[in-house]
Amino acid sequence: MQTNLEIEYKTLLSLSEFDQLGKRFSHIAPVRQTNHYFDTPELGLRGNKLSLRIRTFDNAAEMTLKIPQKVGNLEHNIALTSEEAMAILATKTLPQNCVNIQSILEILKSYEINLSDIHVLGSLTTTRREYKTNIGLMALDKNEYSGRLDYELELEVADALSGEKNFNHFLKDNQIEYRYARSKVVRFLESIGKMS
Repeated sequence: MQTNLEIEYKTLLSLSEFDQLGKRFSHIAPVRQTNHYFDTPELGLRGNKLSLRIRTFDNAAEMTLKIPQKVGNLEHNIALTSEEAMAILATKTLPQNCVNIQSILEILKSYEINLSDIHVLGSLTTTRREYKTNIGLMALDKNEYSGRLDYELELEVADALSGEKNFNHFLKDNQIEYRYARSKVVRFLESIGKMS
């Protein structure tokens, strides 16, 4: 299992802003990825401010548990084969006998969440173009979920203070209006009526 601290800044984009920034990303081939979100029917993970997903790509996958910190999120990542991911997703539950994901299951148990109540709530598919800039890893996303479509710009940084400043400068320099973006999992949960 890999663990890293994710610090990112983001804004929702209008379609015209997305198209405008798309010109800056035109040299990057888009990658399609789908986040499959897990929780209990009563949102037991969300209640503990946790988020759990399997992200699938064309020929790979990963399970990620995010735990909020004072700054950013601590991400616990486990690489999965496409076959492992599809087997888990086919059952729509979290298999407790899957050796590969035991370290994440152990963390979840420490929150006194009944693992057998955790199941797949649904998915969000992102077409992403990302590249490393001098201010951080920038991602331009088109997100599709529950019949909705939105556009988003993310900047992943190593330092919160300079990262926020650089992100705001980038938006200003490119005449992008800042629009608060809740996390993808929260927007997905809102779209299926689980959050308001």
